[in-house]
Amino acid sequence: MHDELRAFTEWVGEGRKLTQTGKLTLSDARTLVALLKTGDEIDPKIGDRVFRTKSSTELPGLNLIVEWAKATGLVKVVKGRLLPVKKAAPLLNDPKRLWEASFAALGKMSQTLFPKNYWYSSLVGEEFALIWPALQRSLYGGPVPVSNLRELAWQIASPYYEMRDPEAQRRMADQDIDLLLTVLARLGVVELTEETAALTPAAVHAVQRALGEAAPGEPLYQIRVTLRESADPVIWRRLRVSPAIALARLHDILVTAMGWENSHLHLFTVGGVLYGQASPEWELDVRDEKKTRLQEVLAQAGAAMEYEYDLGDSWRHDIVLEEILTAEEGVRYPMLVDGAGACPPEDVGGIGGYEHFRRALADPGHDEHDEYVHWAGLNSAQEFDPARFALEATRRALTSAG
Repeated sequence: MHDELRAFTEWVGEGRKLTQTGKLTLSDARTLVALLKTGDEIDPKIGDRVFRTKSSTELPGLNLIVEWAKATGLVKVVKGRLLPVKKAAPLLNDPKRLWEASFAALGKMSQTLFPKNYWYSSLVGEEFALIWPALQRSLYGGPVPVSNLRELAWQIASPYYEMRDPEAQRRMADQDIDLLLTVLARLGVVELTEETAALTPAAVHAVQRALGEAAPGEPLYQIRVTLRESADPVIWRRLRVSPAIALARLHDILVTAMGWENSHLHLFTVGGVLYGQASPEWELDVRDEKKTRLQEVLAQAGAAMEYEYDLGDSWRHDIVLEEILTAEEGVRYPMLVDGAGACPPEDVGGIGGYEHFRRALADPGHDEHDEYVHWAGLNSAQEFDPARFALEATRRALTSAG
């Protein structure tokens, strides 16, 4: 793909005149389809009929390259003309930087990859800002079945919409993920088989940077996360993470490492300042966790912060920066180092409710014993062990979640 971007930018030269609607002229489109080998067919013939191409936007292969060049910052539209961006010119002679820039531009490509029309709006396109980072995190963990990537996208997008025909919407969402994977393979981001997708070596480092993960030789934080007021046993996790991750990313890591379901609101508190999901619905003064990096709030060993999950049950966690290490070659982060204690059930009523839950389970004669066994989805009270922590299973979950 970056070769096509370079060839297209060189074709733009000193500038090209666009139509009144800001599109390539059909004459230029014909030239580019041949020059770039986009695979588009102009004036396609079906049976005995010829369907005249009326706009360059009807040529998806060419349109993808044009819009990608804009998103990458190689060209821009000024007063009805397509012009090269002069400061981007060095990229054309640096294949590595051009590839990196085109990869970084992917997040801006949802409208081009999944265009809306009068009868169909892509769920993947609508929620691409959430789906694309999640797909990167999943792929970062190693080869992934394509079916898992489809399912991940569906689980992210589908809750936001009421659908008359969920099965049809699911099929179209799956097709959109397949289209995205084809584009990623074309760019050299993934290697595809019939059943799996895996990042290419070059893409591993690009995704690593996109996710803010530590590369070999970079600083690495070792943090201890302790569920406040937990006892017998104390519930805690030790993690190694990049200091460059946003707090929003840290939240994703914490819910996986602790075992929470990520179905409730959360807040970080540092020195009396609150960080969370930016929303006009907050009555509190909350700073955007997506725009705040961990290293901005924890700068030296011994520094601490609070993480609260589920503002109703109020599960408060103390996070302490234990050590600043160096990321190692061949190791992927975040890494779960150790931990202890089972994660309490969701919606049990906070620490007090959890202690009551444990007492009821431990006493077969307790008035609520059977009720809690049923509520927790257990076959017997012995299935829940407060001291059990599945370290290896949690490590795998953290890896698959990115």
